[in-house]
Amino acid sequence: MKTLSCCLLISILAAFPLLHADDWPQGSGVKGNFQTQQSAQTDWSVARNQNIVWKRELPETGQSTPVVSRGKVFFTTMKPVTSDSKIGKDISAWCCDAENGAVLWKQEIVGKHPLKLSGCFGDSTGPPAVTDGQRVVFVNASSGITCFSIDGKKLWHQDFLSVARGIPFLHDGKFIFTRQIYPPEGDGRFPHKYAEAPEEMWTQLQALDMRTGEITWTSKCGINMGVSVSPQQLSNGRDVVVAGRGGGHGPPEKPNGISLVDLANGATIWTLPLENFNATMSFGIYKDQVQLFHGTNHLSVDAFSGKILKQVSLVNNVSVCRWKQSKPTHSLETLKKSKTRNITQTSNLLVGKWNYFRNYTLPLLGRVNVETNDVEYLELPLQLSRMPGLEDQFLWFDPNQKKIETQTVVPNSMTNSRGFVVFGDKRSKGSGWGHIAAPSPTISGDNLYVPVMNGTVYVLNWNTETLDEKSIVAINDLGLAGQAYTRASLSFSNGHVFAHTLRELICIGQ
Repeated sequence: MKTLSCCLLISILAAFPLLHADDWPQGSGVKGNFQTQQSAQTDWSVARNQNIVWKRELPETGQSTPVVSRGKVFFTTMKPVTSDSKIGKDISAWCCDAENGAVLWKQEIVGKHPLKLSGCFGDSTGPPAVTDGQRVVFVNASSGITCFSIDGKKLWHQDFLSVARGIPFLHDGKFIFTRQIYPPEGDGRFPHKYAEAPEEMWTQLQALDMRTGEITWTSKCGINMGVSVSPQQLSNGRDVVVAGRGGGHGPPEKPNGISLVDLANGATIWTLPLENFNATMSFGIYKDQVQLFHGTNHLSVDAFSGKILKQVSLVNNVSVCRWKQSKPTHSLETLKKSKTRNITQTSNLLVGKWNYFRNYTLPLLGRVNVETNDVEYLELPLQLSRMPGLEDQFLWFDPNQKKIETQTVVPNSMTNSRGFVVFGDKRSKGSGWGHIAAPSPTISGDNLYVPVMNGTVYVLNWNTETLDEKSIVAINDLGLAGQAYTRASLSFSNGHVFAHTLRELICIGQ
């Protein structure tokens, strides 16, 4: 597998001829697996200005993961509002200097269909940019995909509606994104009336020529709007992506389950139906086996045949480390089953032999060893609160409260840098645990970076023999409690960490 990984990296860098191995040219990183081998800063505090290279105050809310290439940072924000607002459709595409945060250029991308501002399931600024070192493509999930030169000259535009939780990527000169057909309602919500929509209304993967914006292929199998898509390579050299269908709000794509899609032409290689499947996750492939979560189980599926090879319980007789202010406790437990899912949406990441995820109803970071089938959990605090003149305060889960997502030390204020309230979903004020769509974890070197919506970032050594309190490297903040809302994954370049909150773009390092 090491040889395959090296070959894959060489082929990817060949497709990005003007990029460097330590760039982060798309939301999922240079290899599309949310990982980089370079090491980055592990401990910091934005609230106390510790290990912060620079910060840039932003005029409006935004959710996109910062993309870094050739000394430039690309990201999006909403067009500034003039009063408290719940919905929006127009965005600003930004290019800043990675060394000091100075604005190099900014362009507007007009949308057609308003979405909820700062939504816990995404908004118009959700999809990250993609660059090949010459061009950069920005997505307005309210309908609008625009390509600029690296210097800000507009090259092409398509009025396509994209998925707000989508993570576009570049493959073989093609910009690949998740295209939505049916629009949201005027209040920014997606209705349930399309549950039985015909195939031509299904959400699909679509590939555009990076140079011209012309459509090169469109998938046919359908894909759920909550799937975090990333490219994979099989041992035979075939480049593929896993598409998942099924979940809440009656998605029309059928049957529920997964399909393997050929990245050369968008063709469906095979389909595996899965009853009552919730597809809102990322799908990794390990040694030619697709790794996924289904209800209370973890499945390994043969990537060539689509056959289930094994099924492992996520709740029965699992190892749990409950780590609080007192001495940690270790035990084998049977966890309570969730009625809908056992994984927070889009919170998982396959790294090496470990498939990491966040539990849906409990404050537990879990992982499945896909070789040994061992399942481990580590309890984490829901929130780190850092305030001027006060000691660090951790909020730990209270089982007596009704919902995990509403437990906070300081709720997110959801005000922009100019004092306007900019959100359309009350759940955005919560902890970032529970019924939300989480930013994808990312990897830098030996460390897993797990941000949550309240601005708390957990850093753990992902390859420890046991998942316990000793795995924790640091717990950090992205700003003052209540002012650090984020829906963006962390990205890495030249040893620095880049973060995007409701109010700021932040470069972390020494």
